[in-house]
Amino acid sequence: MTVLVTRPGKQGQALCQQLADEGIQAIHHPLIRIADNQKVDNFHLQLKTSDLIIAVSQHAATSADNILSLSADIWPLHPIYLAVGQKTAQILSKLCEQPVNYPEVSDSEHLLQLKELQDIEGKRITILRGNGGRELIRDSLLSRGATVTYSETYHREYIPIADRNIFKDWIQCGISKIVITSQEQLEYLVSITPDDDFHWLQGCHLFVPSQRIANRAQQLGFSKVENTLSATNQILLAALQP
Repeated sequence: MTVLVTRPGKQGQALCQQLADEGIQAIHHPLIRIADNQKVDNFHLQLKTSDLIIAVSQHAATSADNILSLSADIWPLHPIYLAVGQKTAQILSKLCEQPVNYPEVSDSEHLLQLKELQDIEGKRITILRGNGGRELIRDSLLSRGATVTYSETYHREYIPIADRNIFKDWIQCGISKIVITSQEQLEYLVSITPDDDFHWLQGCHLFVPSQRIANRAQQLGFSKVENTLSATNQILLAALQP
């Protein structure tokens, strides 16, 4: 058994190392790269005037902190801070030095069930995210009477596949399990897979962190999809162990 880890950056590298430590062969091949968005206008002012701040990912939190650091600004103390998942909450709490609440299940639907988001008419909410995604959160909060603003603290950029034979290499390496941590990665992987190798891809066992991504994978023809309910490496590692 070989695992393909598409998670970008140090988190993906760390998961591969953890798998190797458990005797599980893993290949790290990120499909996207993350870059801070340093052109966010009036970012600190936007945070200061927010009643609630929501980070949808670890990258959203860390990139926001990098942006604040560039202008020597700090996180405001008065907003309520929320995060989609436990790891994101831990990182955001360390950065802003404030408590950060999060749902037990790391997805948009369960975030929207938090008590802090039930009586929000007239509240000003900032959602920290990348370039696109999490429209369900925004639309639901708007329907509850809140004023919602996106702040795209980072950009996701597709990494092109230079060698089309890489899919044949993956097949020969015995890749049968794939870690996909976002729907964008899933859609991109499907779009770049050659027709000759698509049957192999659909036969792989996917590990995804939310039901939304699992549902999309099934729509795309994947029959073996496991929702780990979290994108933390510790939980992914446990799910991938025999």
